[in-house]
Amino acid sequence: MARRPRPVSQAERALWHAYLALNGVSALPGRDVPPPPAPEPPAPPPAPAGPPAPAPRPAAPARVPGIAVGQPGAGMDERRWRDLRRGKIRPERTLDLHGRRAEEAYGATLSFIRDAHAEGVRCVAIVTGKGSGEGGILRRELPHWLNLPSVRPLILGAAHPQRANTGAVHLLLRRRR
Repeated sequence: MARRPRPVSQAERALWHAYLALNGVSALPGRDVPPPPAPEPPAPPPAPAGPPAPAPRPAAPARVPGIAVGQPGAGMDERRWRDLRRGKIRPERTLDLHGRRAEEAYGATLSFIRDAHAEGVRCVAIVTGKGSGEGGILRRELPHWLNLPSVRPLILGAAHPQRANTGAVHLLLRRRR
């Protein structure tokens, strides 16, 4: 089934007739020739200069993909991920959050990760415990804390060292540059 051509707008028709008149083409006898388009009104004078334009914003930092406990991080090779997941990479430091309230644990976790990265530590363990009932608030909140913009670029991957032990998380930190 053939498509119908779209109708020609008045602006397109005026442009076509201006082109024909410019090239000395006349209409065939018996054809209607529309009147030439009216001249455009003069352009208004330019507006006075206002306040200077704001300085351009610096480019946004590159977005780092989110961290998910149990999923390999971006840029992590398969062998290192397998070793981290199986608990073969031993943590150099451990943070035990047992008995802490969420506010205390939050601050301790962020400063622990920043300090470890600054000292060149590659693997750390964070023990949240399994919690009771619904799985514990610290265990549920830890993935959110790891994805905060202040610490996310420091972490390469996160995994539970053994499948049955979901109360501890091993983090592989990026190398300092």
